[in-house]
Amino acid sequence: MRSRLCIHTITTKPWQIEKALTAYQDAGVKGISVWRDATTGRTPTVLRRQIADHGLQTVSYVRGGFFPSTSAQKRQQAIEENKRIIDEAAALGAPLVVMVCGADPEQSLQASVAQIEEGMTRLLPHAAAAGVKLGIEPLHPQYADTRSAIVTLGQANQMAARLNHPAAGVVLDVYHVWWDPDLDHEIERCVAADNLFAFHVCDWRVPTRDALNDRALMGAGCIDIKRIRRKLDTLGYTGFIEVEIFSTAYWELDQAVYLSQIVAAYEQHV
Repeated sequence: MRSRLCIHTITTKPWQIEKALTAYQDAGVKGISVWRDATTGRTPTVLRRQIADHGLQTVSYVRGGFFPSTSAQKRQQAIEENKRIIDEAAALGAPLVVMVCGADPEQSLQASVAQIEEGMTRLLPHAAAAGVKLGIEPLHPQYADTRSAIVTLGQANQMAARLNHPAAGVVLDVYHVWWDPDLDHEIERCVAADNLFAFHVCDWRVPTRDALNDRALMGAGCIDIKRIRRKLDTLGYTGFIEVEIFSTAYWELDQAVYLSQIVAAYEQHV
């Protein structure tokens, strides 16, 4: 079952990536999604070889996006920064950049959505030339102020359909979309369109103590992760299942103990 298990470097944030590679390999993890901060001071092509030497597959590079702004200059800077991110992903051997699309509270959500679509349109030729896909990740509505004007899988699917490009797709993170009454329909829609590029798991702690850094291990919250995973299996999705957890409490643990808990939770609750 671990053949589809991928862990994001942010999940075990206290570890340097070299330590994470060894620990993930020893735990039987097969995939790694690399957060950009983990590559600081490292050469992507060298890191690419290190990942392969540990028997791991690079699943994605996290994160690009943050397009919206009332400033045309800042929007252009975002395009240039995203081109660098795409180039880094290609050098790392990551087939996907996860796009956290952004929002600007000084303008309407509709204006931010339009700027996101414009940014994606401008980036797709560069991404395609680099052999990298761009996955639009809807975030929970609590982040609609500054992190993402895209808050439902339906919105992400609609934008991917309008973009109509093989390098444009969506990312499904259960933490952000579990509450959506249209979730099953939208899962069917993106799998049928072959544009579900990633599937992220963690759990929603009750009560949540922090809006950003209090995600829970699978099975320690209220999300019916198994039901969503079975839905994807039924539809034929065979991609990696990626554990992405932001948690100050878990980061304070012995990360080796925490990793064993991650694997156990994955096997029992996913």
